[in-house]
This record gives sequence, structure tokens and C-alpha cells, in this order.
Amino acid sequence: MHKFKTGRALAKKITALGLAGMLLTAPATGWSMDPIMPHSQVQEGMVGTAYTVIDSSGELRDFQVDIVGNMENGKGSQPMIMAKASGPVVQQTGGILQGMSGSPVYVDGYLIGAVAAGIKEMTPYTFFITPIDEMIPLWSMPDKKNKTRISTINIKKAAENREKAEAEKKKEQEERAKAGDKKVYGDDLLDRARKAVEADKENADTAKESVEPQDVKDVKEVKESKEAKELKDTKEPAAAKAEKTAEPKDVMYFAGFNQAGLNFLKQQIDPGNTMQFLPMGAPGEAVQGQTKYNASLVPGAAVGVAVTYGDFAVGATGTVTAVDGDRILAFGHPFLHRGNVNYFMTDATVVGTVSGQSNGMKVANIGNIIGRISQDRATGIAGTLGVFPMVVPIKVNVKDNGLARSENYGARIAYDEDFLPQLSGGIAYAALSKTSDNLSGSTAKVGFKIRTNAVKSGVVTRDNMFYNNADVGQIAMAELMQAMNTICQNSEKESDIIDVQVDITVEGGRKTASLVSAVPDKKKVKPGETVKFTTTIKPYRKAQETLVIPYKVPEAQPAGSLNLDIRGGGLIPATALMLLQQSGIDLTSEADMKQTTEDKLLKLEKSGKNNEIVITPGAVQKPVSQDNILAAKEAAMQRSREKVSKLDEFGKTPLTPGETKFATGYIIDNVIHSTLTVERG
Repeated sequence: MHKFKTGRALAKKITALGLAGMLLTAPATGWSMDPIMPHSQVQEGMVGTAYTVIDSSGELRDFQVDIVGNMENGKGSQPMIMAKASGPVVQQTGGILQGMSGSPVYVDGYLIGAVAAGIKEMTPYTFFITPIDEMIPLWSMPDKKNKTRISTINIKKAAENREKAEAEKKKEQEERAKAGDKKVYGDDLLDRARKAVEADKENADTAKESVEPQDVKDVKEVKESKEAKELKDTKEPAAAKAEKTAEPKDVMYFAGFNQAGLNFLKQQIDPGNTMQFLPMGAPGEAVQGQTKYNASLVPGAAVGVAVTYGDFAVGATGTVTAVDGDRILAFGHPFLHRGNVNYFMTDATVVGTVSGQSNGMKVANIGNIIGRISQDRATGIAGTLGVFPMVVPIKVNVKDNGLARSENYGARIAYDEDFLPQLSGGIAYAALSKTSDNLSGSTAKVGFKIRTNAVKSGVVTRDNMFYNNADVGQIAMAELMQAMNTICQNSEKESDIIDVQVDITVEGGRKTASLVSAVPDKKKVKPGETVKFTTTIKPYRKAQETLVIPYKVPEAQPAGSLNLDIRGGGLIPATALMLLQQSGIDLTSEADMKQTTEDKLLKLEKSGKNNEIVITPGAVQKPVSQDNILAAKEAAMQRSREKVSKLDEFGKTPLTPGETKFATGYIIDNVIHSTLTVERG
């Protein structure tokens, strides 16, 4: 039989554990699950208490909750409890704010659920509660993430080493405070938040024509809302009315990203524009990289979730709903609604609140890593304290030759295959755009190295050169993201990724060139013979340059004409087979269908680069007829059989027989042709 706990008893329990004002210092096993009341027993007219943190003191504050009633949304839908908040705390904050999501609500000492959502364009004091009996099943959901086989370093030992640095940092801050310099990380943000709150209050006071008790104003609001509803019911579509009760956009916090980097990442992870993005609320240097192994949380405390941590941080903050030993429930709604996940759980420091009719929020900073979030579902998030996610470290070195500027960046991405490609590309782009203040009309050379067991060599490497007259970063990240995506979509097994290293060199201006001519030193050749092509290129707004490129005729080349394409490595000329495919005819070869993840990665590594001149046998164009279609199909099948029989030699020989690649300092933007006569015997 559970012992009843009133709101006051809950506060006593917190105090007894030594947690009031120090929410994260007790052992992780210091809190046991509170007794619950299922939503079926929650009735209209009940009065409860909710707990949350609203300022930097970390103190739990409570406010009254009046139950309006239960909302059943039909079979298979999530039930909700409608309620109304009142009391000094919500009067101070201006209502239920974003960031309060997850705040536990108790009735007669029983936990009934989590604050989850307000109602758009209506009173900010009316809100919905996610029932606790809908959240508890998150703890028993399947957890198949975090199963990679990488041998990791001793992070506890590394954390001990960082403790010394933390002590030195703290001592330095104390000395600065004594000297009168009291500004530390977060102060500026705190000042802005406080000023915003004060401004909101002043505006509200100015707008008041008379001082009325809150209950009188609430009656007026209900009456006015009812009259407005009766007037609009005949005019407003049901879908529009449903939108007004929809949950406000979730907030994701970003640190380290400038606006361009934020926009790029938003395109990758939120193309549907379902979230609100704010460049604040991430760890400062004083806590960045720290891991707490014995942290504790209590219901009502602030908590963070992050998918990236370091110089670039991506995450959100909310409130803890329930704690059972080292297990926690929070938010009362999804973070990104990704199901079984592998994210960082962090502690969080509330800065302050900013009120608003439909966009008020509780501003908080994500802090130390304290555990792992494993579930991200419709009713909330769930995780475990003292257990940590596998991570993929990423380092990005950027050099801007034009500005004589060089910067190094580092971050850790929680190992989640759904986000690794987007986040790795987003971080690399953000590093580039922060270091170079203008990416339009620029040329960038991007090289990357991914250490992974997806290939036998253990390393995937690639470098290429890019130019774009608008934003070179938009295209320069494509191959990095392609490689990461290929690894993460390995259909055979989950691939380990040990780390990612990206090196970028950028300079303003256009470094492209066009091929003018390619003259062989002889026109008649024999199989296996080397021909030297004197090649002339015309760089953009520069004088012509001449290069000598050797080309070896294939040993198996039959007698007759040998048509050659001389082109930029990034240009793929249309062949008869490609034209047939574009006409809707499926000519996918068996080899392409049977390509492994390693095959795809090796193909990317060896594919032509934009700054290479490639000399390769060209296709002989023939009119597209039924005979040509059949011949093309047969040729494709034959090539496929040949490739499959030589898969063990993949990577040891050129992908295309008789192909020569010659690196230049320019992006080659066209193709020319030449013909040799092959004589045998």
C-alpha cells in the first residue's frame, strides 16, 4: 500500500534527501517512484499541484492545477487531461511556458502525469497533461540502440583529469569575482531574459485599465471565448479549429552555429519546419565535455537531451516527470519522435522565463552529461542515469587562405544512424561558414577520413574540390554526407564509426578551367603503348596553361578506332545505356544490385574528382532501336557477370580499363574528344 504524499510531503522528501537547491548531487538511487493515479480515475473538479524550476536558483516551485476533464481521442489515440494553472508562480511566468513540459502534476499525493502542451491563441493558463500511465510503458520499450562493438577509452579516468581543470577554472572565477569582474558564462543571457520578463510585466501593467482578481478575469475570458466560438463555429473549418489546439512547436537549442550553419542544419533535420530553432542554451567552456557518473534528478528538475555535444551542440531542455532509481521520464511529449534512440542526457540550468501568449518559454542551458536517453516517443522521453551513449567524435579543421585564418572544431555526436549523416555534414558546414565570413563565389577543397569497420582497410578517405557562385558549402558537404549515409544504411550489419576527421581549405574566387585541346604525340598506337597528350586548359580569367598527360592504351584493346573522352573527373557523359534508363527502361545490372556497403564506399573513393582531367574510352553512340535495346541489355548483363567474378580484385585495379586521371589545381568544367587508331600485330 503506497503512502499518500501531499505537495508539502513531496517537498519534505526532497529536503530529506538533501536535494532542495542542489538537485544533482545525491546518489542516483536516492528517489523511488511515486504512487500514481491512472487517468481513468482522474475526474473533473480535482485539485492538484505541479512542480517545476523557473530560475537559476534551481529551487522547485509549485502551482495549483485544477482538473477540467479527460479527453479521449478515439481508439489508438493518446488520452489527455485538460487542466488549468493558477497561483503566484504561473502569474509570475505569465502562464504555462515551453520548457515546463514534463513538470509533474500530483493529486492527493498521487502522480497523475506531466504538463505537456498549451492551447494556441487562447489563455496560457489552460493546458493539457499527458497521463503518467501513458508514460510508464516507455521504460519497458525495446532498446536495441547503443550496441556497437567499438572499444572505448576509459572515460572515467578522462573525467578525473578534467576535474583538475574544473577546479582551476572555479578558482579563477572566484578570483575574478573578488576583483569585481563577476561576469561568467550565462550572465549575459540571464540579464536578457530578466529584462524581457520585466518588459513583459511593464507592458501588462500598462495595458490594465483596472485591477481585477484572477478568478474574475478567468470568468470573462471563458465568456468572451464562448461568444467568439459561437460566432466563428459557422465560419471556421474544423481543421483550422484543430490547429488552434495543436501543440506549439518544440524548441531545439543550438550552440556554436552561426545563422548560415543553423539554416543548413535545419534543412537537413527539420525540412517540414515543425520545430523552433534558437541559438542558445548549450554548455559553456566551464562544463563542456564533463561527465557526471553519480548524478541524480528529482521530479520537477530541469533536464536536457542532446544529439551533439561540444563546440557544436544540438538539443533541448524540459522537465523531469518521474524518477525510479536511475530511470527517468520527462517532457510529456516527444523530443524528435524517433522511437528507440541513443542521445545524451544532460543536467540543465534554468536561466529565467520569458512570457508570451503563444510563444512564452523557460530558457535553460544544457549542462553536464549525466546519462543516456533511450526512448523518444509520443508520450515523452525516457532514459537512464549513469549509462552513457556511444559517440562518434568529429574534428573539423578549416583554413581560409584569403583571410589567413585557421580554426579547429570538435564535437561528439551520439551514435544514432538516423542523424549521423545530417549532423556530420551540418557540423562541417557550420565550421566552414564560421571561419569564412563569405562562401559565395568561393572554391573549397574538402577532404575527410572516416575510421570504420565498414571497409576492410578500416578507413574511408576522400578529397575533392568544389566551386559555387552562391554558397560553396552547400555542395561541398555532399560527399561526406553520402559516405556517412552509406555506412549508416549498411544492410548487412550495424557499422562501427570510430571517428570522423574533416579538413577544409577555402579561398575566395573561382578556380575553374575549361579544356581547350588535347593533342596526342602519335595517332597510331599499339595495345599497351603509352601516348602523351599535350593538353591545353583555360583557367577562368587567367592565361592558358599546358599540361602533358600520359595515357596507356588497354592491352586488350581491339584493332580499329579508339574514341577517347577527355573530361573533368566530376563530369559523367551520357551513354546509350543511361539514355535508355532515362527513357524508363530498367537496366540495373546484377553487379549494381549486389553491391555491398564496402563496394559503394570504394566506388566513392575512386570516383573522378572535380579537379582531375580524366582520359577514358568514350561511348560509341548509336540510334536507339529495339536491336540496340536488346544489345544494351545483353552488354549490361555481361559486364555484370564480369564484375561479379572479379569482386575479390575490386579496388586493386582501375574501375575502368584504360582510364587515366591527372590532378590539377582547377575544377575542370567541360569535355572534349580525341580518336586514336589501334593496330595489332
